[in-house]
Amino acid sequence: MQKRQRKTSHRKWIRTLRNKKRSERQGREVRNGYLFLLPSLLGTGGFVLIPFMDVVKRSFQQAVGSGFVGMENYRMVVENEAFRLAAGNTARFMAVCLPLLLVLSLGTAVLVGHVTKFQRWMKTGFLLPMAIPAASVVVFFQMVFDEKGWLGQLVGVFGITGRDWLASDSAFWILVACYIWKNLGYDMILWLAGLGAIPEEQYEAARVQGAGEWACFWYITLPQLKETTFVTGLLSFVNAFRVFREAYLLAGDYPHESIYMLQHLFNNWFVNLDIQKMTAAAVMLVILTGGILGAEEWSKNHTKKIEERRI
Repeated sequence: MQKRQRKTSHRKWIRTLRNKKRSERQGREVRNGYLFLLPSLLGTGGFVLIPFMDVVKRSFQQAVGSGFVGMENYRMVVENEAFRLAAGNTARFMAVCLPLLLVLSLGTAVLVGHVTKFQRWMKTGFLLPMAIPAASVVVFFQMVFDEKGWLGQLVGVFGITGRDWLASDSAFWILVACYIWKNLGYDMILWLAGLGAIPEEQYEAARVQGAGEWACFWYITLPQLKETTFVTGLLSFVNAFRVFREAYLLAGDYPHESIYMLQHLFNNWFVNLDIQKMTAAAVMLVILTGGILGAEEWSKNHTKKIEERRI
């Protein structure tokens, strides 16, 4: 009896010692992890968080001095016609470009995935626009859509007078085409990664049961691309804000009103040192963007919980 008690107590002591060593090892790993992250945290805090907090503070102050004006700067931004125009154009660009890019890139990825002979060449062709500098892309589009460009000369053959497409409502669709053409290959690669993670056995089993290509795509491919859809949509949303380079190079500081984006507005306010409007608009943009990204993350987690409950 005593031997059994000694063995039991000895086992408990060994188990306690192992747990203590394991917790110490985990504690060291956590500390080492924070030490490795420390340079990045210091850089982010010093060059991003602290300056942004200063921007938040200045958005409630006068442009000169430190007088508190409350929500006056935000009221001026909301009532500003240029801000309304730029915000509307940016929202319209997002609403048109993101669905188009996601659908076209997914279709391209499915097409490339089914091709076996020239797949490498097709991937290279779709990825090539990413390697071309934005300035070169803009020069090409200007050569095509300028008043005396290639498109104007082509329609002139049929007796139609050419026009400056970049100074008309067509400028918006030219910018959309430029953005999609440059980012299609990048999104295609993301979709291909998601498609490659789906087991081929599922398609084979479905075809044995008589399912066609459309049924396989609808009931097997799409449900398993939810994670890829979230990542691709998020990256496309972020990249859409970088379209200012193309819009600025296409038409300068003050382009046609259909492609006057928020980035144009911020650039012009910065040149004119309109600090109070610029800081207030920046805070509003960060809150709106954070709200959209947060809603997407919540929707993703909520959908995952519903699926887990069904299982």
